[in-house]
Amino acid sequence: MKIGFDNDLYLKTQSEHIKKRISDFNNKLYLEFGGKLFDDYHASRVLPGFRPDSKLEMLLQLKEQAEIIIVISADAIESSKIRGDLGITYDDDVLRLIDAFRSKGLYVGSVVITQYSGENAADIFRQKLHDLGIQSYLHFKIEGYPSNIDHIVSDEGYGKNEYIETTKPLVVVTAPGPGSGKMATCLSQLYHEHKRGIQAGYAKFETFPIWNLPLRHPVNIAYEAATADLNDVNMIDPFHLEAYGVPTVNYNRDIEIFPVLNATFELIMGENPYKSPTDMGVNMAGYCITDDAVCNDASRQEIIRRYYQCLCDLKKGIGSKDAMYKLQLLMKQAGISESNRLVIQPTLLREVETTHPVVGIELPDGSIVTGKTSDLLGASAAALLNSIKVLGNIPDEVHLVSPEAIEPIQTLKTSYLGGSNPRLHTDEILIALSVTAAHSETAKYALDQLPKLCGCELHSSVILSSVDEHIFKKLGLHITCEPKFDSNKIYHKA
Repeated sequence: MKIGFDNDLYLKTQSEHIKKRISDFNNKLYLEFGGKLFDDYHASRVLPGFRPDSKLEMLLQLKEQAEIIIVISADAIESSKIRGDLGITYDDDVLRLIDAFRSKGLYVGSVVITQYSGENAADIFRQKLHDLGIQSYLHFKIEGYPSNIDHIVSDEGYGKNEYIETTKPLVVVTAPGPGSGKMATCLSQLYHEHKRGIQAGYAKFETFPIWNLPLRHPVNIAYEAATADLNDVNMIDPFHLEAYGVPTVNYNRDIEIFPVLNATFELIMGENPYKSPTDMGVNMAGYCITDDAVCNDASRQEIIRRYYQCLCDLKKGIGSKDAMYKLQLLMKQAGISESNRLVIQPTLLREVETTHPVVGIELPDGSIVTGKTSDLLGASAAALLNSIKVLGNIPDEVHLVSPEAIEPIQTLKTSYLGGSNPRLHTDEILIALSVTAAHSETAKYALDQLPKLCGCELHSSVILSSVDEHIFKKLGLHITCEPKFDSNKIYHKA
């Protein structure tokens, strides 16, 4: 994979910038953490070289100074809101995040249930937290939020929220997903700290859009593509332009809320330390791009991938046509089309030849390997085996796993486990290959090629099964699928 981003420089400059912001605010900073702290694969795809856990690595450099507050809204608990990328509810993800932070030696101070108005599910979740020994707090719905500033910044607004006890100079406020109430939690704490004579500060850590890249830079367009369902729009920050005469990029929600934030800061602190939404950010990612062309190409591919994901979601009945129209517009703005994804056409041509589903993989050298559906293997498993053969210069006629070894697995699936599809999925063929590797040097050598697939582009002529999609993502491949199923059935089991 070509590298376009210096991750080590990013960790160094980002942590230094946050330390400076802490000192600017008398050693007490509430830092709103946007995006994913763990597994930020979007950033790693559009900024090749960015490690998915870079934000966590950066936070670990500050762990002696930091504690974490996890925020979840009562509405999300009540509605069992799901994290789309993980397939788990927001309240389950809170517990997952606590375990993940603790496993790295980071201190999780508490959980805050926001926008609370007596929801039964929130009460049950809070009791669960109590039973697990986790401190929790309630923040309430505030009438007139976010416009009625005088009411919000009063004892009847933020003042009704429970004060969150914190002990570290840096308080990182994060959440399972957007709309959880991170910013409101930070501002509520500023109000309570001010009443206690503590002049705490607030800042925001949001990777995208990158403020010091051009508005129509592919990296920033890719952010709009990633949030097409939220209808986020990148904009020139008018407050920053007016204050400094310098154009910077922010997004509509932060720009729209800034007058409210400005008035809030003035009521709490007497004056706003920031002249623009851009000033609030602590994002040094733009300074760490080392090869703009590489990041441009990676971002264009991401925009196309987001478009195909939206098409597949629509086919599954969970997508939005408005999001699809926006993604089509973003592709035009980026000057790209489906033809810019080189793995697609060979995959579809191979499907026409075989009349069965096909998976194609573009390897690091630009060559494209396909796998077709057969009696033994699904297209995904075939493409995986064919790719590692090419990567290891193993002749095509060599059987990495013998048909005799596959047949008992098929019998297990269909005769004993009640399955209807005898073909092996990617997880099954990898297990079979691993077993074969115990007595075959060729199979062992083939397994050693798997890391080379990380960063490769993949296209399937049909929507992948959840099993195959999961394995390919684990291997680091970048996936797109045609928006159609492999059969005309109306029920499709993942």
